[in-house]
Amino acid sequence: MQQIEMVKSKIHRVRVTDANLDYVGSITIDEDLMDAANLIEFEKVQVVNNNNGERLETYVIKGERGTGTICLNGAAARKVQKGDILIIVSYIQIDLPSAKSFRPAIIFPDENNRLPEKS
Repeated sequence: MQQIEMVKSKIHRVRVTDANLDYVGSITIDEDLMDAANLIEFEKVQVVNNNNGERLETYVIKGERGTGTICLNGAAARKVQKGDILIIVSYIQIDLPSAKSFRPAIIFPDENNRLPEKS
């Protein structure tokens, strides 16, 4: 069966809250954002920095729920500045027939990296 790669999860326009060079690597993401975007700990993600055009791949680690934490760790910390705006994307390998009906989890946090209130 033919497989394609497509977007599985996307966190659109979050703000970097910290960069920690002295860590083994990864991106720390508030667990509320992870849940809403259907991301799991240690999942591979692509990180796109809207401020400087940098793109990198790393893996997710859980950040404290409700804090809005977005922290690049290790070498990736050199690619961002606190306050930069990021897009975080994960992808899925999926068969072509299933791909036609698959819908990714895409979230749009506010300027404080919080999920909008449901009305």
